[in-house]
Amino acid sequence: MTVHLRPLDSRDALFMYEWMTDPEITRFFRFDASTISVEGCEAFIEKARSAPNTLHFAIADENDEYLGTISLKDIDREKKQAEYAISTREKAHGSGAALQATRLILQYAFEALALERVYLNVLGENGRANAFYRKAGFRFIREEPNALELHGTKKDLNWYEITKEAFMEITNGSEQ
Repeated sequence: MTVHLRPLDSRDALFMYEWMTDPEITRFFRFDASTISVEGCEAFIEKARSAPNTLHFAIADENDEYLGTISLKDIDREKKQAEYAISTREKAHGSGAALQATRLILQYAFEALALERVYLNVLGENGRANAFYRKAGFRFIREEPNALELHGTKKDLNWYEITKEAFMEITNGSEQ
């Protein structure tokens, strides 16, 4: 599967709703998925077009079908950094789409936006996501114990980063 990034569009709302209401996908998320509606997804897409210091893209396949959302949030041009986020539909899982999309958005962050660092945080217990971020080239920075409360339980957060230099090494084939 080959993917590309494009602006989110209202036609993506139903597919976005699909992953936002999939309990296997959202069990590690910090929002209450029970309140999500297709209309809410449409509103998110509309607001995403003008969100300050944030870029949300659709991950789309060869047929331009929405597979997920990938984002750069809290873009700080002075500090030359941004926070990364991704979520994909089950259809995309195991296809390599998330890794391709991650490389595309990191290339955009480091080349077009001239950032030097992209970071993220993820629940420590989300083994699949932690493994993916390492595979994508993000370096584990630290664990933050009891960083947030989710469903009435304190949870640890893992923090990761990738620098422009590390990304260039990966894309030049120096690292696998």
